[in-house]
Amino acid sequence: MPHFTLSRPVRITRAHKISAALVATASGAAALAFTAAPSNAETTAAHAPSAVKPVSANGLPLTAKDRADDGKKDQQLASSVAAGLKVTAVEKQGHTAKQAANRSVERKVIAAPKAAPKAAPKAAPKRYANNLDGWIRESLDIMKAKGIPGSYEGLHRNIIRESSGNPNAVNDWDINAINGVPSKGLLQVIQPTFDTYHVSGTPKKLTDPIANITAAANYAAHRYGSIDNVNSAY
Repeated sequence: MPHFTLSRPVRITRAHKISAALVATASGAAALAFTAAPSNAETTAAHAPSAVKPVSANGLPLTAKDRADDGKKDQQLASSVAAGLKVTAVEKQGHTAKQAANRSVERKVIAAPKAAPKAAPKAAPKRYANNLDGWIRESLDIMKAKGIPGSYEGLHRNIIRESSGNPNAVNDWDINAINGVPSKGLLQVIQPTFDTYHVSGTPKKLTDPIANITAAANYAAHRYGSIDNVNSAY
């Protein structure tokens, strides 16, 4: 029987595999480049971009008039924007100036010294009627200020009894008249009594209505406690 020796199987290593892959990749790339390359100049010219012509809003080519109108519109728009910016700047400048003026006024108001308080106006002097009622009321105000007791009723009652309200009445028949010092005035006061009990601030005249009433009330207060307690000659 013949003897055959089988060849040892070839072992493909990792290096062999990588080399084969690189060869296949290179061959494919070359073929692709050859296919994509243009065949002649006509192909190149066909693919060259044509010049782009401007068109209007309706898709038609722009005329010279359209371009002129667009230029005017652009100028108007630019002028409008510039005017708006100018107005805004002026308004901002005016607002800034106004704020500065307001702050200046506020500082002046704050720095202004306080005005001195005005003195209270003096009360107008009280007026009294020039009659029995007015004389009694004026006398009562003076008596109150001097601390002399007495009421309107007490004064009026004694005045009517002594003189009937006549400030110039004179008694020329009683003992005082006989002694040379007659009683005079609304409350019939003699001169020595008047001089002793005269109330300061009133006239030094025996027959003056106010002086006569206040002096008699002052005398009655010292002797009877008040003119209100006098009901007869005193």
